[in-house]
Amino acid sequence: MRILSISSILLDTSFILPTLGITVTGVTPEAIKFLTEIPKIEIYYSRFSVLESLWVATRISNAVSDAETVQLGLRSIIEGHRYKRVEEDSEIFKEAFRLYRLGHKDMIDNILYASGVSLGLLLLTLDDQLKKFILEKQLKDIFISPDGLGAALEKLQEAKGNHSN
Repeated sequence: MRILSISSILLDTSFILPTLGITVTGVTPEAIKFLTEIPKIEIYYSRFSVLESLWVATRISNAVSDAETVQLGLRSIIEGHRYKRVEEDSEIFKEAFRLYRLGHKDMIDNILYASGVSLGLLLLTLDDQLKKFILEKQLKDIFISPDGLGAALEKLQEAKGNHSN
């Protein structure tokens, strides 16, 4: 297990969707700008978020232009150099299943949370239900909200500044 770092963030599906041209309430232009323009932050995604994004896209998208935007976004995420894919292992799936048995029934969320904990990543999410569940079960809080991105950058810059002396 790695040490939790403010410089490594795992994106919830809500933060993958805008790259596919799908607007999500709560995902601000400032948050997207932060994620795309701050090179000090490592951005991770899960293939399960890509799957969930495709489910959303197929439900709301019928136009050819929408399909082209989705394809371009997927290419950017998967083949570009900005995003890194997490590699889930059996321990992550075991933990996700444990969360399910504890009462959280969204398996994609469980996999994302378990990946974040296992790999030492912050989980950028809008999912208050997941946050509430994790905190009620007194599990590790790895959550960051769009509002917390600015503070994370400040802490990252302070930490880098302290090590440069």
